[in-house]
Amino acid sequence: MTCWETFQAYGFRSVGIGERLLPKTDFTLCEHFVLIGSGLVWNLYFGILALFFGFFLANAVALAKASANPWLRKPAEWFIYLFRGSPLFIQFFLAYESFVLLPRAGIDIPLGFTTITVATSWLSKAWAGALLVLFLNTAAYSAEIFYGALRSVPKGDIEAADAYGMSGWPRFRRILWPTMMRLAWPAYTNEAIFLFHATTLVYFSGFPSFQQQGDSLYYANYFAQKTFNPFIAYPVIAAYFILLTLIVITLFGIVNRRLNRHLPQANRSRIRLRPQLIR
Repeated sequence: MTCWETFQAYGFRSVGIGERLLPKTDFTLCEHFVLIGSGLVWNLYFGILALFFGFFLANAVALAKASANPWLRKPAEWFIYLFRGSPLFIQFFLAYESFVLLPRAGIDIPLGFTTITVATSWLSKAWAGALLVLFLNTAAYSAEIFYGALRSVPKGDIEAADAYGMSGWPRFRRILWPTMMRLAWPAYTNEAIFLFHATTLVYFSGFPSFQQQGDSLYYANYFAQKTFNPFIAYPVIAAYFILLTLIVITLFGIVNRRLNRHLPQANRSRIRLRPQLIR
């Protein structure tokens, strides 16, 4: 089988297109790259959606934590402390066990004179349950980053906004929020990189993959078990994630330059990669 035929057979296997059975013997380097690259689709799915929705929740939580109202501030503080204070791996297991314990037939919610049954079995699948955990986890970490940036907004910017008669939502939209993003963006970039790396934990989390069409680590582990040689499959997946990290740095760097376009070149914040070894 040529490399092109391998791509046609396994290039989209992770989404249910192509051969159903995995190769059994005589594994080629092309099969390693194609199958592991096919599984990377799920890592992108988890990372992109969790990052997108987590961004909006993180902004809301950061504002709630900065609020003087204790009914807003305390839940935000507890939310951040809960997800930052416990390992992500444990969060996966606790969430999976909780979702499994929910009734598979659904939960009945009384609504007036009728009852609505809300299905819950889908939460025990990786595409939903694991995504929910990653979404909440990255929202908590990002909220703390945004909160710190919000507290670091220069006092002169706020005084200038007051001098122009800005208050409430206009002041937040035109002064506070852009400055907060500018200050937080380098640290938020590192959070985005770590989130994509953290998607590999889904394989170990207990959440079942969709019809055995797993992520990149699923296929890397398959090759390592079959060949008893981890020095091919795991470097391949590492190369994919290094490339993914470079793409994230490039995209976030473009946004960072956009946020700092009004500043002199010497005063612009630069994105520096600081890998988190322990979370």
